[in-house]
Amino acid sequence: MLRRKLYLALIGLAFLALLALTIGCQGGSPLAAQNAPRAEAKSAGVDLTVYNQNVALVKDKRALALKAGANQVRFTDVAAQIDPTSVQFTSLTDPFGTRVLEQNYAYDIVGSQKILQKYLDQNVSLVTEDGTRYSGKLLSGSDDIILQGDDGQVTTVKLARVRELKFPNLPGGLITKPTLIWLVNASKDGNQDTQVTYLTNGINWKANYVVVVNKDDTAMNLNGWVTIDNQSGATYADANLKLVAGDVRRVTPVPAAYGAYAAPTAAPKAMETQFVQQDFFEYHLYSLQRPTTLQNRETKQIEFTSAANTPINKLFVYDGGKAYRFYGYQMTDPSYGKTSDTKVAVMIEFKNSEPNKLGLPLPKGTIRVYKADADGSNQFIGEDNIDHTPKDEMIRLNIGNAFDVVGERKQTNFSKLSDRVIEETYEIKLRNHKKEAIEVRVVERLFRWSNWQILKSNQDYTKTDAQTIEFRVKVAPSGESAVNYTVRYSW
Repeated sequence: MLRRKLYLALIGLAFLALLALTIGCQGGSPLAAQNAPRAEAKSAGVDLTVYNQNVALVKDKRALALKAGANQVRFTDVAAQIDPTSVQFTSLTDPFGTRVLEQNYAYDIVGSQKILQKYLDQNVSLVTEDGTRYSGKLLSGSDDIILQGDDGQVTTVKLARVRELKFPNLPGGLITKPTLIWLVNASKDGNQDTQVTYLTNGINWKANYVVVVNKDDTAMNLNGWVTIDNQSGATYADANLKLVAGDVRRVTPVPAAYGAYAAPTAAPKAMETQFVQQDFFEYHLYSLQRPTTLQNRETKQIEFTSAANTPINKLFVYDGGKAYRFYGYQMTDPSYGKTSDTKVAVMIEFKNSEPNKLGLPLPKGTIRVYKADADGSNQFIGEDNIDHTPKDEMIRLNIGNAFDVVGERKQTNFSKLSDRVIEETYEIKLRNHKKEAIEVRVVERLFRWSNWQILKSNQDYTKTDAQTIEFRVKVAPSGESAVNYTVRYSW
């Protein structure tokens, strides 16, 4: 019986040893990674796809010299804002025989604060701004540096006063750049071409457009620029750049980066197209036709479209009651909706079509509008944002308020005919102090109820939606025109 128990115990110990060896070979033990041959991944090119949601897809091709069996691979120069859970490793040379057993993302970047934390209870020395030298055992280095000398005396030094810190050596566990560390198992010796794909935050792009209108406000020249802001913590040298325009759903929202804009040009010059556009799923993909380098903490601008002599329409729009919407308890209040704005908006509109020298799907962005003054110098006259706009759609820009055109809107009558019927009359006056005749589009919002009827009006109108009508009113130079209408609500 004793021999049988001893025999079973030996079998159990052997099984545990075999299990530990198996786990070690699979990368579960740190010792396995330490004893594995080390290989550095050398870059062989990068493809970069940037989304206008502060995220980018990086495809980094690198060459590896691997030994058969387990290898420790250090993949440096990755983005500091990488999403480690998105990393995909593929061997292009031996896709079935080479695989990653274990991955670590090392981001404990070397710095004075981190080194101080590593050297707690060890001897260090420092020099302050006035040249005073201190040394001793480091008790704290988070806010102030606290040293204890050999005689037991404790000295406190403000971290801001420190000019120089001296350490015997660089402590373990710190690195100089973000690094992916893999335990890679290869089926054979040799060089392999690999590709690593991952998502990173910190890269954003947006479109910026510069428009210069002509003297008569009847046509424009347009330049479209993409502004790429790289705050990801990595540089992408000679990257094959692609941009995705569209609202790609992400589970975790990320903040948008901000971009600058290019100075306006007098007119676009004929040039080769830098970006080629293609439909991609339900989005649009723009591919740059040459490599480019995106430095870390750099904003880069690249022209992606241009158009000359595109026809435009200039509009004057008076929306004096735009602040009012339906509120049930105010439906029969005579005073609700009486006050109004006097500003008349100036807008320009154009169609994004090939006959208008456009026709390219335009990513969302800011359009800044300029016009030449009497001296021929371009002056800024306003800006507006556009959403993603397909080809053959109209674009309307609200660029400011007219100085010489004034609107006045007032309620002239209000009658409650019964508990379920009310009538209301408005008068809208438009005064034009310009030297030329204009047309003003008067927008009236019938906000009291959805069931309405215009009883009378001195101007023709168009119903633009369920609770909005629009009048187009001619106003003579230095003249005045008026709109009078009565509406009946019933419920």
